[in-house]
Formats: sequence, C-alpha cells, structure tokens
Amino acid sequence: MNDEKNISSGMSEVVKTVCNIVEGFIFVFGCYIVLYGQLSPGGGFAGGVILAAVFILIMLAFGKERVLKIMPRKRGAFIEALGALSFLAVAWAGLYVSGIFFKNFIPTTAASHFKLMSGGTILIYNIAIALKVMAGLFLVFFVLSITRVILEGDKLKMVKKQ
Repeated sequence: MNDEKNISSGMSEVVKTVCNIVEGFIFVFGCYIVLYGQLSPGGGFAGGVILAAVFILIMLAFGKERVLKIMPRKRGAFIEALGALSFLAVAWAGLYVSGIFFKNFIPTTAASHFKLMSGGTILIYNIAIALKVMAGLFLVFFVLSITRVILEGDKLKMVKKQ
C-alpha cells in the first residue's frame, strides 16, 4: 500500500533524483537568460518560459504537493500581477520623467556598453515580463493538470481531479 502512495505522488526515484540535480541549474540558466537578454539572445519571455519549466518539472517529478509548497496558487497569481504592474509602472515612469510613455529614462554612456545595465530600462522590463510569463505559464499548466472535463449527455462538465 505504501508503494502505491509513492507512485501516485510523483515519478520514480531515478526521475526525482535527476530532477533534484538539474532543477537548480535550469533555474540559474533561466535567470541568466532574463538578466542578459538585452546583451544576447533571450530576454523576459524566453527566461520566463525556462523558469516556468522548472516548476513544471518539479510538479511532474514529485507531484503537486511539493510544487504548491514552493509556489501556492495565490503566490503565483500575486507574482503574475506584480510582473504586469511593474512593467506598467516603469512605462508610466518614463511618461512622468520625460513626458514620453515607455521612454528609456535610465541614462547610459558609451563606456557602459555590453554591461548589465547598458540597456537602461530594458533590464527592468525583462524582469517584469519574466515574472509575468513564469507565473502565468505555471498557473495555466497547474489548472490544466488538476481539471478534468467530463461529457454528460450533450454538456461538458469540468471537475477537479482528486
């Protein structure tokens, strides 16, 4: 009976061990893609997808209980809203500082080229987009994984999986 419970709460021990090894590397790589998106291929969307993949990997390997300890649904919704609001706040800050919506108001010099803050507000936009995409994709996957659609006669009925 105990073996049946372990199987239902995730995958095999090999998959769980590999997941424990690679989840940190994938998370750091996602952060790298977000932070250096203005200097190399990547950015907020690509990094956000990679960061969401970490949480999806944890959910697939260990089950929903472990991932909900890391990111409960309310925290995911808060992070998604925080990403959207911070993106909009920086855009409005450009309007407030210079009179132009989305104006890059962080000054950069020729000496700062190819450095982390050389893009001005682009780094802040990338972080905000990454938060929004990461939380949004994870929440979509989570809701799809806990919802089941049943056909009853002519109507579709959605029920929560147990």
